[in-house]
Amino acid sequence: LHISFVKLSRGYKYSTRQQNSLIKGVYPASPSSWLFVAIGILATMYMQSDPSMGLITKIQQHLPLRVHNGNVTLVFSTLLWLSLILALRFCLKLLLSYHQWMFEKHGRMSNTTKVWVPLVRLLSSRKPLLYSYQSSLPHLPVPAIQDTVSRYLESVRPLLTDPEFKRMSDLANEFESNLGNRLQRYLKLKALWATNYVSDWWEEYVYLRSRGPIMVNSNYYGMDFLYVTPTSVQAARAGNTITALLLYRRKVNREELKPSRVPGTVIPLCAAQCERMFNTTRTPGVETDVLQHWLDSEFVAVYHRGRYFRLWVYRAGRLLSPREIEDQIQRILDDASPPLPGEEKLGALTAGDRIPWAQMRKQYFSSGVNKRSLDIIERAAFFVTLDDEEQGMRGDDPEGNLDRYAKSLLHGKCYDRWFDKSFSVVIYKNGKSGLNAEHSWADAPTVAHLWEYTLATDAFQLGYTEDGHCKGDVEPSLPQPQRLVWNIPAEVQAQVSSSLAVAQALADDVDCHVFPFREFGKGRIKKCRVSPDAFIQISLQLAYYRDRGGFCLTYEASMTRLFREGRTETVRSCSNESCAFITALESGETEEECRRLFQLASERHQNLYRMAMTGAGIDRHLFCLYVVSKYLGVESPFLKEVLSEPWRLSTSQTPVQQMNLFDLKNHPDFISLGGGFGPVADDGYGVSYIIVGEDMVNFHVSSKYSCSQTVSNVSTVFDFYLVILAILSLNTKSFRT
Repeated sequence: LHISFVKLSRGYKYSTRQQNSLIKGVYPASPSSWLFVAIGILATMYMQSDPSMGLITKIQQHLPLRVHNGNVTLVFSTLLWLSLILALRFCLKLLLSYHQWMFEKHGRMSNTTKVWVPLVRLLSSRKPLLYSYQSSLPHLPVPAIQDTVSRYLESVRPLLTDPEFKRMSDLANEFESNLGNRLQRYLKLKALWATNYVSDWWEEYVYLRSRGPIMVNSNYYGMDFLYVTPTSVQAARAGNTITALLLYRRKVNREELKPSRVPGTVIPLCAAQCERMFNTTRTPGVETDVLQHWLDSEFVAVYHRGRYFRLWVYRAGRLLSPREIEDQIQRILDDASPPLPGEEKLGALTAGDRIPWAQMRKQYFSSGVNKRSLDIIERAAFFVTLDDEEQGMRGDDPEGNLDRYAKSLLHGKCYDRWFDKSFSVVIYKNGKSGLNAEHSWADAPTVAHLWEYTLATDAFQLGYTEDGHCKGDVEPSLPQPQRLVWNIPAEVQAQVSSSLAVAQALADDVDCHVFPFREFGKGRIKKCRVSPDAFIQISLQLAYYRDRGGFCLTYEASMTRLFREGRTETVRSCSNESCAFITALESGETEEECRRLFQLASERHQNLYRMAMTGAGIDRHLFCLYVVSKYLGVESPFLKEVLSEPWRLSTSQTPVQQMNLFDLKNHPDFISLGGGFGPVADDGYGVSYIIVGEDMVNFHVSSKYSCSQTVSNVSTVFDFYLVILAILSLNTKSFRT
């Protein structure tokens, strides 16, 4: 009976995939539209009219056997239907290639855009599946090289002295007029056959070929609710969290998630990053890592006090109830068996340098019991750590505890997370939760969408009993979680110690500070008719200027998911306009002049952001030209210098994408903290922020203790200058005060 249920479940999954393939294959039409076309053609034929203009007769004449006229008509109807689908898809692709609407001011829509909007709505009227728009999304365009070079020079002008800028201009002009055009031709050839001319190289050379630790340097984290912990029972929180994640995976597999869209519009965003969300791991190699993805997995890997377990989450094709998963987790928590020799800190191999881990994996984990256990971890839906610490904003030192909570999620003990998995969920002893995500397979908004759903489903849909346990019944015959077995020789244990030392030094050097800014939020900022993101970015520029006494190259991540397989582009937030405003502010210019310069700076930032989103950015184009130069074996002093410039201020906004899941009016304490990442430069800052509701902004700031010029705990600096900017924008009379 068990085998029959499993076969039935697999058959259902297969039939669902085939059905979805058909539905999205004919989008924006529907499979049933074939029937209307066929009936229409047959009806006209019955009325002695030939809509094919003789094609049906010619088809029949060229067939080797005598075929009934009705069958030939159906063949023609099918061909006509497919042609209409291709035409509709081509029209939708043309419409989605139009981006001028993003640059139009609110309330000043052009006639072209007024016609464009209803056409997009018309072709998007059918309810799409998750991947329905993929084949209709435009390809990322290759910018003109002179445009990119010109924008680059404009972006670095406020950072360079006159002699430095002249030197860089000479390098840029020399590159543009000679080698640049040659590299551009090769890049355009790639763009003709590649789905996205950036993404594969970005994934490989920025992430997978990096030989240093991915912990802190690449992986990032997401946090639990700020004020609320739905239950203090660790096993119960794990039960609901695992269930919510698997329900999300079911929606992804069945393509039941609605495609993400540009907020407030019907414009779809690429969903390709969702494909490798689950059942995925990054396997180490000597020269480059490889992302491995399995179609399905019916178990998760669990770590607790130095032991690894396989936890089956399906029984005869049925997803276990939250209460059953809680019961299984409790069995792991109650297991008092000690770790095997070398097992406790084995995860440090994923936290250290990649080459030693690749060598150990090939030599000691490619056969036997070690291979079987490693396969279970790598093939698991995701990784779960049952942490024996308590975390969160609590006790007599809530701010300090919040910082320790962030550091714990970013690196933990350096061996109690499996940093190679697509994401690892952490459940703390007091019921607090969080996750650590590997970066190569997707960017933060994709993981944030998953985590929003998980938190909301856990708290508002699944819920808990009065005593804090999961709801549901328990089948008494469930098998015990399977303890993984290892045979770790002395050579591997020595490498584990070495990798742990590298990872521990990196973790100890990271300074994290998390603080909720409650003075005001986007509601008050929007009253100034200013973009909240531009407002915060200029605030960060001002804070950095006061902190370091100058300006720096600033990275802000922008998505390019308007294009197929798009990932990110860089918004160079430090602009001539933002520097002019800050200089005027610091030199004591009049309030009116400061306000005018601030408005110019915010408008400039918005324009830079839109250009990055629509494929007119700077850095991905220059990066790809650099890759082409390496393939051709030619050197470019200009590209080499551009690619080596440090990003001392690296910033990113974590967007809230599903506010409908959180009822902040009735449940104001269920506020997400967002997430953060480590600093990109050794002497710089990493700043992540999430705009929550109308009245709050959460900041995550990271830096390195080893740099005497940086300190992450600068909330007073950020608070002070955010308030200054608010006064400047809202009430000039009190500005000087």
